[in-house]
Amino acid sequence: MERIKANRVSKKFNIRIKRKGILGRLLFLLSDEKEENMEIEVLKEISISVNSGEILGLIGRNGSGKSTLLRVLAGIYQADSGEIKMNGEPVYLAGLNNGLEDKLTMRENIFLVSSLLGLGQKDIKQKFDEIVAFSELKDYLDVKLSKFSSGMISRLAFSISVFCVSHKNPDILLLDEVFSSGGDKRFQEKSLKKMEELIKGGAAVILVSHDLDLIQKYCNRCILIEKGIMKKEGLPKEVTKYYLDSLK
Repeated sequence: MERIKANRVSKKFNIRIKRKGILGRLLFLLSDEKEENMEIEVLKEISISVNSGEILGLIGRNGSGKSTLLRVLAGIYQADSGEIKMNGEPVYLAGLNNGLEDKLTMRENIFLVSSLLGLGQKDIKQKFDEIVAFSELKDYLDVKLSKFSSGMISRLAFSISVFCVSHKNPDILLLDEVFSSGGDKRFQEKSLKKMEELIKGGAAVILVSHDLDLIQKYCNRCILIEKGIMKKEGLPKEVTKYYLDSLK
């Protein structure tokens, strides 16, 4: 079943330009214009389709438009032109630390972030013990996050996100650099296995990652995006090789 269909999708951003240096600021103050804007086209007529059970990889340099495309598909940004059809409700994850609050305890953060990810109180209580057990941070349940190390925060964020998303059993997954879980090698391997279960659960998945080995391992197809344009599409091994060759 086709879950994601984007046809000739384009997106522009207006960027405010700041004048640098003493002379630039002086000219700015003396000019009639009080600000200067520049329009940047970050997506240029992108067309993709993803079926249930298919994993599409997106690769490219920083600023190429990969994350913007995911946000447009998720409904966070509105496309300027083109057509998008989503057969199912998308779940979008970018990084895994979003929503955590330093002033709250681990217990409070689990309820907060889980609710932000769409779970009700009953569902959160149902998944609570699994989240805590997976994070291996049970002894810190009532400690504020401001006392946590960066690795502990990453482990907690990963545990909350992956268990909440799997509980929702989504039809569409939009994942932006979510394979880093912090912690030692053993925990990273455990997290990778859990993420494998999630992306192989039958949803239509779009995976953005700079880790080309992951793209080759998990994706059925791959698209290289350069400056908002689809540069190449095909098998992950072929597209990643083409990308690496272009960097030389």
